[in-house]
Amino acid sequence: MAWEELRVAKAEHEAELLRRANVVGVALGRKVVAGRETGEACIVVFVDRKVPKDALRRRDLVPSAVDDVPTDVVETGRFTALGMLESLAVSRTKRMRPAPGGVSIAHARVTAGTLGSLVRRREDGRPVILSNNHVLANSNDASRGDAILQPGPYDGGTSRDRIAALEAFVPVAFTNPEPGPFARLLERGLGPLLARAGLGLRRLPSAKSNVVDGAFAVPDREDDVAPDILEIGRPAGTAAADLGTRLRKSGRTTALTSGKVTALDASVEVDYGGKTAVFREQIVGDLGSKGGDSGSLVVDADRRAVGLLFAGGLTTTLMNPIDAVLDALGLRL
Repeated sequence: MAWEELRVAKAEHEAELLRRANVVGVALGRKVVAGRETGEACIVVFVDRKVPKDALRRRDLVPSAVDDVPTDVVETGRFTALGMLESLAVSRTKRMRPAPGGVSIAHARVTAGTLGSLVRRREDGRPVILSNNHVLANSNDASRGDAILQPGPYDGGTSRDRIAALEAFVPVAFTNPEPGPFARLLERGLGPLLARAGLGLRRLPSAKSNVVDGAFAVPDREDDVAPDILEIGRPAGTAAADLGTRLRKSGRTTALTSGKVTALDASVEVDYGGKTAVFREQIVGDLGSKGGDSGSLVVDADRRAVGLLFAGGLTTTLMNPIDAVLDALGLRL
């Protein structure tokens, strides 16, 4: 079946599939049977967790096919912007000058994320630091000129570790307001029980959607930032992702990890610590990542930039397509 036919079927049924309980994303990929990838193209349906069919309402069952296009249900957990911190690669959390890609960095009011890469503004060629909005711009709650610290505050960064000033970011369009303390308590306490009964607390997709979680900052001193990425080297241009493209990333928490593209054109719901955002046209990979890796530049086997890491699930990592990021911010590698 031609990929264009799959794209049409996904576009027609995406909203319907996302409304089903437990579904957190829809993408295009190849069917996996008994842990092994087959050559059969399909619509991949990501779910928070797999549950027995008899535990779901009929309207929440994912059909085995839509418009004669097979589906594949993949358990990923809820996708989360990777800002909450976990075990870390200690050497990457120290102050480094010049700072390469792959080390701890963040807005002064954010915990810590990853310095993606040194890139350049198209208008004047000036070098700038690329990472995520939620790393450098505090998920929209920041202003031009705010201090960027390396390492990030969680890793001991203070005003003495300022490395740059926030210059610009792509606002993230959130689909729901920040819940109050009672709502968060209710969701934490009752969410798992209701989910088992097929009645999970549900944040529905809306017309608001995103492609990019990106921002850049201008270094205070150009020689304070290095053009290389730890354990990868200097990026060599950009490339479009394809199914099976080999990937590598260098991040603050899990250091160098590798994998491949497992799905494309993904539409996913991402949790930003209580606020939800819908992203479309995303790249999905199986390379390892954890909280604090947000902002990592993801490259292919030829060191060409493919995506900007921003979120993940239990076994998956989500990336914005790199060309979309650079275009939205007026940057070039």
